[in-house]
Amino acid sequence: MLVFNRRKMVKCNGNDGEYKMVIEKVEWDPKKTACIMCDMWDQHWCKNATKRVAEMASRMNELVKFLRQQGVLIIHAPSDTMDCYAEHPARKRAQNAPVIEEIKNLSWAKYDPKVEGPFPIDDSDGGCDCEEKCEMRRAWSKQIDVIEIMDQDAIADNLDAIYLMKQNGIENVMIMGVHTNMCILGRPFAIRNLVKFGLNVVLVRDLTDSMYNPRMWPYTDHYTGTDLVIEHIEKYWCGTVTSDQFIGGKPFKFKGDTRCRN
Repeated sequence: MLVFNRRKMVKCNGNDGEYKMVIEKVEWDPKKTACIMCDMWDQHWCKNATKRVAEMASRMNELVKFLRQQGVLIIHAPSDTMDCYAEHPARKRAQNAPVIEEIKNLSWAKYDPKVEGPFPIDDSDGGCDCEEKCEMRRAWSKQIDVIEIMDQDAIADNLDAIYLMKQNGIENVMIMGVHTNMCILGRPFAIRNLVKFGLNVVLVRDLTDSMYNPRMWPYTDHYTGTDLVIEHIEKYWCGTVTSDQFIGGKPFKFKGDTRCRN
């Protein structure tokens, strides 16, 4: 069994505007669990985003190795790069999953303030936090090489990840990667849809990043901006976990994150 402590935010009794943090012990059957790595590309249009992906990729690969050994279904989801993997057994595995007619036309799950309240950061500029804003372009061609892809894994894009999980009786999903305020929430295979489909979901909160520019509201540092999005997810969508609960050591922390923590 996968045993870990899930953190989430719950409403305080009698006050819809206040939340409290709750930690609860969870046990998941590895055979009914999938791990999705979202958009861990070789390059991103934002240089700082590319650097942060590269920085956390080794730790993510360690966690993936552990989960694979436990029997978890590993799903690599580097969106828009499927041509690179056309002949890979892991890509064919996802492609061979039967289509689910009821959801085959589903696309990006948009932010709805009526469902999840006000969003905690302004990412309307695209979120590049480089000193000089990078040009928005399609810079990616594949998943970053540091993360190993094994033949028994799956390589998926959009709804084929959902089809594959349905085919394999998956009930629980761990998701990690980038970016927390965008693709981690909105992709067809990501948090909003996974929760709506009735799956048990956790975000691996130390192995994610946001597209947030500190020059935008709420004018805080980049890493605090990420934490605000994580808290938003814990309030409205799903709980979170950290990688150290599975592979030991300490939770991953970016070198640029100089904030003091207990």
